[in-house]
Amino acid sequence: MKTLGRSLKSALLQQSRQAQRTVLAAPSQNQFIRTLSVLPSQAGAEKQHQQAWIQHLLRLGLGLGAGAGLFAAYGGFSSSQCEQQASAGQTKTAQSGSRPIYSEDDVAEHATKDTGVWVTYQGGVYDVTNWVDQHPGGGARIMLAAGGAIDPFWAMYAQHKTAEVRKILETYRIGDLEGGADPSKQVADPYANEPKRHKALLVRSAKPFNAETPTDALGSGPSTPNELFYVRNHLPVPHVEPAAYSLRIEGEGLRHVELSLEDLKTKFKRHSVSAAMQCSGNRRHGMSEVKKIQGLDWDIGAIGSAEWSGVKLRDVLRYAGFDEDSSDGVAHVQFEGLDSDISGTCYGASIPIDKAMGSHGDVILAFSMNGRTLSTDHGFPLRLVVPGVTGARSVKWLSRIITSKEESQAHWQQHDYKAFSPGVTMDTVTEEDWRAAPALQESPVTSAICEPANGTHLEEGTEEVAVRGYAYSGGGRNIIRVDVSPDGGKTWHVATLDTTGQLPYRAWDWTRWHLDLPLPKGHSGPLELCCRAVDSSYNTQPDTVAPIWNMRGIVNNAWHRINISIEAEE
Repeated sequence: MKTLGRSLKSALLQQSRQAQRTVLAAPSQNQFIRTLSVLPSQAGAEKQHQQAWIQHLLRLGLGLGAGAGLFAAYGGFSSSQCEQQASAGQTKTAQSGSRPIYSEDDVAEHATKDTGVWVTYQGGVYDVTNWVDQHPGGGARIMLAAGGAIDPFWAMYAQHKTAEVRKILETYRIGDLEGGADPSKQVADPYANEPKRHKALLVRSAKPFNAETPTDALGSGPSTPNELFYVRNHLPVPHVEPAAYSLRIEGEGLRHVELSLEDLKTKFKRHSVSAAMQCSGNRRHGMSEVKKIQGLDWDIGAIGSAEWSGVKLRDVLRYAGFDEDSSDGVAHVQFEGLDSDISGTCYGASIPIDKAMGSHGDVILAFSMNGRTLSTDHGFPLRLVVPGVTGARSVKWLSRIITSKEESQAHWQQHDYKAFSPGVTMDTVTEEDWRAAPALQESPVTSAICEPANGTHLEEGTEEVAVRGYAYSGGGRNIIRVDVSPDGGKTWHVATLDTTGQLPYRAWDWTRWHLDLPLPKGHSGPLELCCRAVDSSYNTQPDTVAPIWNMRGIVNNAWHRINISIEAEE
């Protein structure tokens, strides 16, 4: 009887919610835009995530007629109207004028798209059915919380916890949780035990922690100081006891093997490789100036160089019995880290088997960075280093290696770090688009000016300015030339390359460069300096960002431009 009553209740609730969606008219475009314009602004990754919410709400409010939630949030739909929609006995209600009250059982019954997807947050109940497929992190992430609380997930992905996102979430509110938020179920901060970081790092997000090298320290030496090396974390940093650490190797064409840290250090020959590592989103800020994007607001410092020491991946795979000559069909090597979210989903990635096993691939399982033990932020006790490949594939806190016919199915391999046409947006991208686009591996040729700083003022009569920077190309392609212009690309001068002697197609490191750049004679006022690099395959950089803009803001390799000025003395 109880089950029958609950099913009837659920059906009535669904009927009521559907009526609410259908009957109410959406707000006008001008009214809706005025409403959004008063929302407080945010910076960095939080702003990008919020914009995705706003774009989705625009589609709902202006295109799909689902304006009920918007009216409820901004005064167009009162709580008394909401109560009138509910049939007698559907919900418990508090004093007159309050929102409907739902029990945890009510919420739990709405855990699929067929029943509607409900979640709770801090005592509120929200119907997020229409948002699932639009979620920038993928619908599967929301479905993990379907029929329950999103509090633990928002504690993990802290970019949600801003006033603007909270206001947007309220547009999906349908009621309150019976008894309110349970204090005994308060979520502990998963980032409470993060390591200490150098105060000079330029922080782009705090939870998870992401920060770039300060510009004036970029390329100032062959290697980036460990403390100032950019940090890219997707999840809370795990703390690993080295004595208890074990690396598991398994998959097709080999036997299951587990190796301790001591095994790795004693059973295999040690190798070192000097290699640059670059975040896929380095220089994303330049793309955000063209059109809003989703992602951390990296400038030019999400790149660094280090000498990485450890053991070769190919040696470890061979130790486990892998023979590339008799393992037909194995096309990828997958990797998993010890960093994981509330559901236990760990960070994962993969690289092609040819890169992993190639004699010149130089893929390292590293336990040392610039002659020192890896720091916690950089993957202690063991991380993968894949020279010439985007940093997203160099999995930190490495726990598992799998040989496979398939790529990693991790979110970051399948639904992130892929560059689409400028015409594809978060609102229009489809699952077919994600499947069709290859996962980023080798990065395109790029360069940046590290000195002078953007906005530098020079005295009248200055004839030249010292300029220095870095250049890099993925796939081991060497940098053969860097051109620098003092006038936005009208004239060019060739820089001196400071990094030389790298092996052909094993040029894993960045190339530092410098020159004393002549300035236009007699010029007074603003100047635009720009640089472009050419690699050993004669690939060069596009002059502008707009044609390579993509919704995730990755692989921005347009000419890097800064503004300086020559000012007359007063």
